[in-house]
Amino acid sequence: MLNRRGTLKLGAAGGVALALPAERLVSVVVGRPPSVEPFTRALPIPRVLSPVYSDRSTDYYEISVKPGVAEILPGVSTEVITYNGSFPGPTIRARRGRSVKVAVTNRLGTPSAVHLHGGIVPQDSDGHPLDVIQPGHSRIYHYPNDQRASTLWYHDHAHHLEAEQIYKGLCGLYLIDDPAEAPTLPRGQFDIPLMFRDVALDDHGQLLWAMFDAQRRGTVLVNGVPQPVLRVRRRKYRLRLVNTSNERMFSFRLSNGAEFVQIGTDGGLLARPVRRTEVSLWPAERVEVVVDFGKARGGSQVTLLNAEGTALENTEIMRFEVADGIRKDMPDTDDSSVPQKLSMLPAVGAPVMTTRKVVLSFDFKNLVFLINGKPYDPHRMDFTIKRGSTEIWEVTNADPDPIPHSLHVHVVQFRVLDRDGRSVEPWEAYPKDTVSIASGETVRLLIKFDTPYTGVFPFHCHFVDHSSVAMMAQMRIVA
Repeated sequence: MLNRRGTLKLGAAGGVALALPAERLVSVVVGRPPSVEPFTRALPIPRVLSPVYSDRSTDYYEISVKPGVAEILPGVSTEVITYNGSFPGPTIRARRGRSVKVAVTNRLGTPSAVHLHGGIVPQDSDGHPLDVIQPGHSRIYHYPNDQRASTLWYHDHAHHLEAEQIYKGLCGLYLIDDPAEAPTLPRGQFDIPLMFRDVALDDHGQLLWAMFDAQRRGTVLVNGVPQPVLRVRRRKYRLRLVNTSNERMFSFRLSNGAEFVQIGTDGGLLARPVRRTEVSLWPAERVEVVVDFGKARGGSQVTLLNAEGTALENTEIMRFEVADGIRKDMPDTDDSSVPQKLSMLPAVGAPVMTTRKVVLSFDFKNLVFLINGKPYDPHRMDFTIKRGSTEIWEVTNADPDPIPHSLHVHVVQFRVLDRDGRSVEPWEAYPKDTVSIASGETVRLLIKFDTPYTGVFPFHCHFVDHSSVAMMAQMRIVA
C-alpha cells in the first residue's frame, strides 16, 4: 500500500525545491493571513454556466480568461485569474451524446490553453501545451461527450505557465450526465461538488506563488473558501470530490466515523459501490461518494477531516451541519438509494499488443523532471500507438522518498492492474485517467486506445509543478 504520510515529510515535492536555482523560485516572506472564524461561511456552489445558444445537437458556451478578484477571506479582495470572473470557474453541465462547443477568449497578458481533463476529444480541442490562445485571441473547443457520465474538470495547460495559472484560479468543473445512469442516486440539490485545493496567503490575504511550495500552502479551500459549512438534511448526499491542487494529497475521513460509499472514480461510476472510512485523493483525481446523514442526530455536526494534514495545517477541512428536526423547507424524506449494481464496465477486449515502460525521475544535475530519462520536447514523439490497440504501461517512480508522482494520460480512461505486483482495490481499478505512484513504486496500467481520434496527445505527471518543469511526453495515435 502507498505510504502517503511518508511522502509528505518534506512536502509534496520533497526536497526538490531546495535544489532549484533562484531564478526558478520566487522568494516570499509568508505572513499570517487575517484570521477567519471557521465554519461560519456557507459553502459556495460554483454556478452552472448557461449556453448562449443551442441547436438540435450542440450547446454553445462562451468563456473569457481574465484577471479578477475573489473573496477567499471575508471582506478581502484577492487577485486571481478566472474563467468568466469566477473563482473557481463556472460548471459546464453536459449530456452524454450531445456535443458542446466553447468559445474561449484570452484576456490575459500571457498565453492560455484549455484542457478538458478526462475528456475524449479531438486533438485540436485537447489543449496541447503549445496549442495556445495568444492574448487577445479566441478559439473554439469542441467536446463531443461521447463517453460515460463522469466528473471531469477543465484547466489551463499552457506550457511552463500551467502550474501558476491553475494555482491562481484557472480551473472549473465539467459534468457529463447520462439519463441511463442509476436513477436512484441523490440528484439536484443533493448532488454537491467539492473542489479542494491549497494556497499560501500573505498577511493582506493575497496569493503567494512559488514553484514547489506545497509546505507553505497551508490554507485548504473548498470551492474557493477555507473551512466552509454546508447545512444538510437527514438524508443521503452525493459528494463529488475533486482535487485541483498543484501538489497536495488529501486523505478524507468523517469526524463521526461514518462511512463513505464510493460510487465513482475519474471516468464515471464503478461497477459496484465500495464502503470506505478513508478516501485518498491525489492531484487531479476525482472520487464520487454517497454519505448518509440520515443516521446523524438532528442538530449535530460532522466535520470532514484531512488525515494527511500536518501540525502546521488545520486538518478540519469543512463542516456539515445536520438540520434539527423536520421543517417545511427541509423535510427529512429521502427516496434515494445506492443500487448494488451501478454500471456495466466495458470488457477488456483485444489481447495486449505492446508493453511499455514509463520511468518518472528528477535530474538533480540539470534540475528538471524527466520521463524515460528525457525532458519534454514538443518536437519529439515518444510513443507511436495504433488506434484500437491494447497496451500495458509499467509506470515506475524512480525518485527517492519522499518525491511522489502521478501520471495522467490524455484522451483515454485506463485500468490500474497492480502496484508492485499486488492487485489494487476495486475503487481505483477502473475507470481512471490519473494514477498516483509513490516513491520507488511500479504501477501497471492496461490501456485500450479505443478513442475515435488520431493525432498527438500528451501524457505527464499531474503534480503540475513537475509537468511545468519538463515532466511531460507525448504519443502519436495513428489509424
